Amino acid sequence: MKILVIADIHANIVAFKAVLSDVKDYDLILHAGDIVDYNPWPSEAIDLVKELGVKTVIGNHDRDSATGAPVGYNPYAEISCLWTHRRLTRKEKLYLLRLPETLTYDFNGVKVFMCHGSPNFPVDEYIFPPPTTPERYLKELVMKAGADVLILGHTHVPFIYKVDGKYVLNPGGVGQPRDGDPRASYVMMEVDGGEVRFEHRRVRYDVEKVADEILKVGLPEMLARRLYFGF
Repeated sequence: MKILVIADIHANIVAFKAVLSDVKDYDLILHAGDIVDYNPWPSEAIDLVKELGVKTVIGNHDRDSATGAPVGYNPYAEISCLWTHRRLTRKEKLYLLRLPETLTYDFNGVKVFMCHGSPNFPVDEYIFPPPTTPERYLKELVMKAGADVLILGHTHVPFIYKVDGKYVLNPGGVGQPRDGDPRASYVMMEVDGGEVRFEHRRVRYDVEKVADEILKVGLPEMLARRLYFGF
């Protein structure tokens, strides 16, 4: 079984479509939260996620864009969140708020737990690869998840880390990478006979098109500029 693992689309359908074109062959798409915000196509991103049958959890920007109540955001993110809130229809807001905080799967004996933040704080906690997040805490999270593969989002920083024979995985950001590489980031996960394999991939997309549209709709210039540098 071939599974496309992504996170943090963030209303960047140009990057999302580039990922889909790059992959071509997959059986399922898992998305670790944040369909909307930061970029200019929130409704289109929701539509595409629905059309493709993407299995997604709720992210903090999904929640806060739906409620229109960003808390603890920097000024640029707050402006973007409120802009997104105004653009979303009532139906789209309800869709986002009804997304689950966690999803679990069993793929031929390989147990998968997915959330945006962590099993302790499913929507809001930031988990990075060690040493930023201590390995002992990753062990705790894997144990709490009760899974062979723990899929997270939120940081926009990709990593695949093996701990006690289990994996903690962040596919990185599709719509707003933050690891110094502007290319959209994703992971292909293949499950075969109870074994699991991963491949982290990057794909270029038309950053200029997205940046121009960000400025056109009146979102902060910084949100356009950061896409060129992947921060």
